Amino acid sequence: MSTTPTKNLRVAKVNAEASGIVTIELVDPAGGPLTPFSAGAHLDVHIPGGFLRQYSLCNDPAETRRYVIGVQRDRASRGGSQRLHDTTGIGDILGIGGPRNNFPLAEGAQRHRLIAGGIGITPMMAMLSHLVAFGADWHLDYCAREPSVTAFRDRLTAAPYAGRVAFHYDGGDPAKGMDVRKALAAQAPGEHLYCCGPTGLMDAVKAASSHWAPGTVHFEYFVNEQVDASVNTAFKIKIVSSGVVLDVPAHKSVMQVLREAGHDIDSSCEEGICGTCATPVKKGVVDHRDMVLSDEEKATNRWMMVCCSRAKSDLIVLDL
Repeated sequence: MSTTPTKNLRVAKVNAEASGIVTIELVDPAGGPLTPFSAGAHLDVHIPGGFLRQYSLCNDPAETRRYVIGVQRDRASRGGSQRLHDTTGIGDILGIGGPRNNFPLAEGAQRHRLIAGGIGITPMMAMLSHLVAFGADWHLDYCAREPSVTAFRDRLTAAPYAGRVAFHYDGGDPAKGMDVRKALAAQAPGEHLYCCGPTGLMDAVKAASSHWAPGTVHFEYFVNEQVDASVNTAFKIKIVSSGVVLDVPAHKSVMQVLREAGHDIDSSCEEGICGTCATPVKKGVVDHRDMVLSDEEKATNRWMMVCCSRAKSDLIVLDL
């Protein structure tokens, strides 16, 4: 459960955006301004029933008095998205943490190439608002099964987006969808790529863009499918501030061990997709299992997501 301070916001609107997708508008109950956010940011949403989920903000970052999140009813849901779809109404109060951004637009990029799959369009909508406002060069490819499940389609086919958005429908067969290898064969000077959507699409985009310049390809993941606890081994961690050395057994995470030792570790998703528990590393080689850090950032061994990552060395020294 997150230890991040939360604020209570009121549901002002619930809109159906496509089959199985709604947007929920949240405002301060007293009508005050909200914490500013940047394009690509997400919120931690505390859902009645004990659920905690992360949802991307899809409204214009220039807005100061509302947050809008997009929620898809997940057929494999453990209850969070279903609860929001079925029971959330105008006037309800939801606890919110954040906003935080692990998927920002690259400052200084000369061109922005965006690829969204399904509900992965949500952070892209905030990005497009920002890019249009600043007159940036951009193009969006939006992949979905069919028009009926394509959120924001009417908005994206009208000004100022018309002509800069390409829709790709596969009818449920990914082989009939966007040819990402062809689309990403060449990288324009100063071009950055952003992708959010189902794991299959992001894996295909990652493979197709492997030749792009380091640091120019960015992903936002909904789930972490890289964690395999069956290969866990034991190791030790050392706390810089106290010099205390703690054992991390194979069946426990670094976060669990730290909390048992009395450390108040901020967390949210607890599966390596939100970045809340990023902890500075002073020494040691991290076995990175998160979906937040880029390959370049992981290579520096400067940060560790203690909720899921482990160690390749016998000892990890944490700057706590």
